[in-house]
Amino acid sequence: MENSNHSTPTTTDIATLGGGCFWCIEPLFQDLKGVLRVESGYTGGKTINPTYKDICTGTTGHAEVIRIEFDPEQITYDEILEVFFTFHDPTTLNRQGNDVGTQYRSVIFYHAPEQKDAAEAFIAGPAKTMWDNPIVTQVDAATTYYPAESYHQNYYKNNPNQSYCAFVITPKILKFRKQYRDRLKEAV
Repeated sequence: MENSNHSTPTTTDIATLGGGCFWCIEPLFQDLKGVLRVESGYTGGKTINPTYKDICTGTTGHAEVIRIEFDPEQITYDEILEVFFTFHDPTTLNRQGNDVGTQYRSVIFYHAPEQKDAAEAFIAGPAKTMWDNPIVTQVDAATTYYPAESYHQNYYKNNPNQSYCAFVITPKILKFRKQYRDRLKEAV
């Protein structure tokens, strides 16, 4: 069965990625063809039902992540990994820019052995050629995922003029849209 942009996919897949502040990477993936839904959340730690305040302490073990639901007939897991490794720094341990702490680590949470293999192969191959310094991205099995509070969802789209969004996220989005213009949803 062939899928168009307006039909419901017969199968979907999930990718869970941590690349610093979830506000910074959520809007990138929302704009990609084949991505059906992006949600900001927390995973990888021990604290049950963490709040943003808990996460900010850096003691929960959780990372800020985005959970991407996608149609694998329209976008591959490798294409998602390509965007992920292009638009965050996978060479800085527990840090993205001024955001510092384990909650901002570079991490891929795999949902199937195939995702683990794909992530490890991407890190050893394409990602390694994209960056001069060693890749420190962790590849871990997906654990319990907790959606972030509602005000974190679609944060950039709801707050584009907020100073962090304007100075940190907007330049990243402009670069992304230029580099990936052929892979963007038509409404962008």
